[in-house]
Amino acid sequence: MNQAIDNSKVMRCVAYQKGIGIGDVTIEDISEVLLKEDTFVWLGLREADSGILRAIQIEFGLHDLAIEDACSAHQRPKIEEYGDSLFIVLQTAQLVDDCVAFGETHLFVGPRFLVTVRHGASHSLARVRERCQAMPQLLAKGSGFALYSVMDFIVDNYMPVINGLQERFDVLESAIFQNRPSRQTMEGLYELKRELLLLEGAINPVIDICNELMRFHGGMIHKDVRFYFRDVADHIKRVDRAIQGMREMLLAAMQVHLTFETVRQNEVVKRLAGWGAILAIPTMVFSWYGMNFRHMPELDWAFSYPLVLAGVAAGSLGLYWRLKRSGWL
Repeated sequence: MNQAIDNSKVMRCVAYQKGIGIGDVTIEDISEVLLKEDTFVWLGLREADSGILRAIQIEFGLHDLAIEDACSAHQRPKIEEYGDSLFIVLQTAQLVDDCVAFGETHLFVGPRFLVTVRHGASHSLARVRERCQAMPQLLAKGSGFALYSVMDFIVDNYMPVINGLQERFDVLESAIFQNRPSRQTMEGLYELKRELLLLEGAINPVIDICNELMRFHGGMIHKDVRFYFRDVADHIKRVDRAIQGMREMLLAAMQVHLTFETVRQNEVVKRLAGWGAILAIPTMVFSWYGMNFRHMPELDWAFSYPLVLAGVAAGSLGLYWRLKRSGWL
């Protein structure tokens, strides 16, 4: 192979024989290792470029279209069959500074190999590999059990994201019911709703992927491993129920926020109307003196000015007391 390989993008490449690891393998030696009986190779890549993907295409005999899709880290969750191999795309999610960061994991699955290619926000799969190696009797079933373990790990990591979003929602909800509705609160609710929609779009196709793996592709998925994907589907349904519940709470919170804002605006209008009514009394009285009457007897009376002021003050205070008592001020 004349093409240079960036080994920094290779996380781990191990050969397993009857479920037992027989050592690390270089990409150049994969095709030779696969000639051994009861052996499969598990290769993990991170942010793989086209050069390394073309290299593994040669070693595993992967389809051109699958490699083309894997070169782009903007794929929707899906499963596609190319001859004797599968190409699966899963979206990953994790919290970064209280916001959801999405990534992708591309999986090439064959009867005797599993290749994982991680892009963007995703957790290391080292723990998954350790867990599988601790169960050699299941790992001996081939790449199907390793595929299940990776999918189960990705799905389980959705729950911490849901919990983080729930904490954000609780803060926003508290702000609403503490009579502090604001534009920032509404923007926070809309941003939370947007992230829930993106998360829902990431998980929903996984149920169809699990159903397909349970019913088809017997040449790549051992029959004793198929029912494990039912467990992954159950976990996805639990995550989906949590998302649906939070979406309903979000809609209710947004309606309550709008209701509180409407009530607050009504209170402001009531206060403005009340003060307008109070100011109408002196405005009406004092406007009389600008009408240029020829005869206004009280103008010649020494006590007319203080009595007019007293009458205006008494009327204004009386109206203020009535409005205050009725809750308008």
